[in-house]
Amino acid sequence: MPLNLQMPSTLEYFTSLVQSDAHFPLLETAISLAQDEYPDLDVQRILSDVDQLQARLKRRLPADASALQKLRLLNQFFFRDLGFGGNLNNYYDPDNSYLNVMLKTRRGIPISLAVLWLELAGSLGLNARGVAFPGHFMVKVNLPKGQVVIDPFTGQSLSREELSERLEPFRQRRLAGSEGDSEYDTPIGLYLQSAPPRDIISRMLHNLKEIHRIQEDWPRLIAVVDRLIVLHPDAWAEYRDRGLAWAVQGQAARAVPDLEQYLAHASDATDLDVVAQRVALLRREAT
Repeated sequence: MPLNLQMPSTLEYFTSLVQSDAHFPLLETAISLAQDEYPDLDVQRILSDVDQLQARLKRRLPADASALQKLRLLNQFFFRDLGFGGNLNNYYDPDNSYLNVMLKTRRGIPISLAVLWLELAGSLGLNARGVAFPGHFMVKVNLPKGQVVIDPFTGQSLSREELSERLEPFRQRRLAGSEGDSEYDTPIGLYLQSAPPRDIISRMLHNLKEIHRIQEDWPRLIAVVDRLIVLHPDAWAEYRDRGLAWAVQGQAARAVPDLEQYLAHASDATDLDVVAQRVALLRREAT
């Protein structure tokens, strides 16, 4: 009797990757985000392409290289020799978030560039981590004589003064909505904490979600939110946003369960009455 081997869907594959925080394959998961847009994408081939980049980099590495030498070699290889950098001309192109495209164009946004840079850094044995800096993802490397923070968009190493300057607009916005000056008392080091892989993928997905929301591309937005809910099953606002996207498309039967899930769990939300009214309207439309 022949075996009926059914390939997992892109969402099922993604789900299998993100089950464990202890064994979270950041690069593979980041690559898989492109599968909704590029259904024929061969994730393993992209992983192999990155392996080849790692091999090229390692061949340049002196046997006695220090951590600082490794960092300089990596930045020379990544930003100058390979020419990776930020897409200044079309920053909000969704392709900037897809690593299969970025490997061809050498252009991305800070977080997608950071994921690839971190993979190469790890292959050299560098103690490198992603940093969920407000408004602009960063990477950092711990060296024997201190910590280096790098903007993956440009390759620039940033001093504490430069980081503080970049943080200023964020602090001003936070202060506008609160009393006192507690934000100014927050040590900058708290903004430089390492971002776990799950949070990095979540941020990549939220970038895509915002692009699709602005473009009112509801099918693509729903595909992104499906993944966000897999990542964070108790992120109730995602159920609301998916439900509203279904509603815009006239899919009341799909919209109502998501919106009811939100109403049942987001007890402290300020928009419960508005969402409840929308659910009642959708129910009337469905009858």
